Amino acid sequence: MQGKVRQLGIEIGVLPVGQKNCITDVEGVQVGHVTLDEPLDQNGAYACTGVTAILPHGGNVFQQKVTAASYVLNGFGKTTGLVQVNELGVLESPIMLTNTFGVPAVTQGTLSYMLDRNEDIGLTTGTINLVVGECNDSYLNSIRACSVTPAHAIEAIRQASTKTAQEGAVGAGKGMMCFGYKGGIGSSSRIVKVESNEVNYTVGCLVLSNFGQDREFLAEYYKVSTMQNQSTLSPTDGSIIIVLATDAPLSSRQLTRVIKRCGIGLGRTGSHFSHGSGDIVIGFTTAHCIPHTADQLIETRTQLREDHPIMNQLFTAAAEATEEAILNSLSQAQTTTGRNGHTVQAYSFQQA
Repeated sequence: MQGKVRQLGIEIGVLPVGQKNCITDVEGVQVGHVTLDEPLDQNGAYACTGVTAILPHGGNVFQQKVTAASYVLNGFGKTTGLVQVNELGVLESPIMLTNTFGVPAVTQGTLSYMLDRNEDIGLTTGTINLVVGECNDSYLNSIRACSVTPAHAIEAIRQASTKTAQEGAVGAGKGMMCFGYKGGIGSSSRIVKVESNEVNYTVGCLVLSNFGQDREFLAEYYKVSTMQNQSTLSPTDGSIIIVLATDAPLSSRQLTRVIKRCGIGLGRTGSHFSHGSGDIVIGFTTAHCIPHTADQLIETRTQLREDHPIMNQLFTAAAEATEEAILNSLSQAQTTTGRNGHTVQAYSFQQA
């Protein structure tokens, strides 16, 4: 396996990266994976898929919600929970990623996990809004077998930690492709500094990449060789789910403005948000913990000034971290064989 692209001499953007160059550089954020990689029968059926969980903090997310937003770049996707996220501006569950047909099972597993931790849900309080995103991994994965179960979702949540997240062909990224090569999970982070008062904010990004054709990848821009064997593969209804986390104190509306800039990072790699691609961004900030119940009529939150130069830095951070996370999903992935012997090669980041 190759290292992150930064270790290979490819530096993206101008802002400094976090210590782990990962979404978990945002304090408290956790990532967990469950990977399925096994034959299902003697006729070529294969489970090449998985589940990835992103937790905004280590506490009870239903009881201590965080400010959140989502943005659809291209809507060819099958997600749950984004309507309420945008209406209320809060996230109250882990963000779960899986394959397209795994969404019902992952939703059920996440629901079971959250019900076990919150006996009041559906009885003395309202229901819960679960957020699940997906990409189509049917070239490598026997997607009709529906191998992902609710138990896999629960395990992914339990495996979540603040360590550097595994990347490439792991978790939900096990069967995904990017620009015709092996894609999957990638992550990166940026530090935004306000020199005048020594305030630092962290922006972290995690992607599930499953989009694009070889000819679209802007290899020349990154000064890597284009002489390797060209891939003729492209994801079926290719997609990308982008998860952006920050500790900057932003309102949901401000967060929407920031996560829109993730599309810039996606476009820089060569994507044009194709017709059959579900390109969706989900963002949250850990700056506010919003209690599920409170007696006060008025609640007060701190947020950044709209016209302060820090907002432009946050926009830059979102674009840079997304771009580098996508490249890391390529560089960290391994050549993978799955359904009916289908094989997707890893991209070799050789200097031109």
